[in-house]
Amino acid sequence: MPTAEKVEQVNALTQKMSAAKSIFMADFTGLDVASVTELRRALRGASVEYQVVKNRLAKRAAADAGLDGLSEYLSGPTAMTFAQEDPLEPARILQKFIDKGGKLAIKSGVLDGDLLSPEQVKQLALLPTRDELIVKLMGSVRGPLYGLEGVLSGLLRGLVGTLAALEQSRQDDDGGGD
Repeated sequence: MPTAEKVEQVNALTQKMSAAKSIFMADFTGLDVASVTELRRALRGASVEYQVVKNRLAKRAAADAGLDGLSEYLSGPTAMTFAQEDPLEPARILQKFIDKGGKLAIKSGVLDGDLLSPEQVKQLALLPTRDELIVKLMGSVRGPLYGLEGVLSGLLRGLVGTLAALEQSRQDDDGGGD
């Protein structure tokens, strides 16, 4: 019979799973306290919650949240991240941690209700951030505008030069006949 505490934990986990923009799961076997602290600090800085979960309770919470596909990944030591803001930032932070030698293995993820493989999570981590995409977009818009500005100013310089030459030739014609 479930205890009130376990029911409360399942309900809290169900609420987190339902509210999260993305969820990523990882096996944290072999992580020391300093590494976990470093990882938690990086995730917290990005407004991402990191929680070690009991698999049995997480399976119930996933079923209650409509994420039945997660059950197959809920075995062994499992930590979950819940993103409330940028849905891809946890994947970037976890992958960066792994690339720096952190002993962490990504099990799976959920983005927009779709279950992701570890390879898909890695690919998401490689995508540029929103700010990087905005900078690229602005650069691609700015280039043609500068080109247009160059063409228009060249046309204006040509027109001014033509008008100046025409005025000079009229002055020469008027001045030469006196």
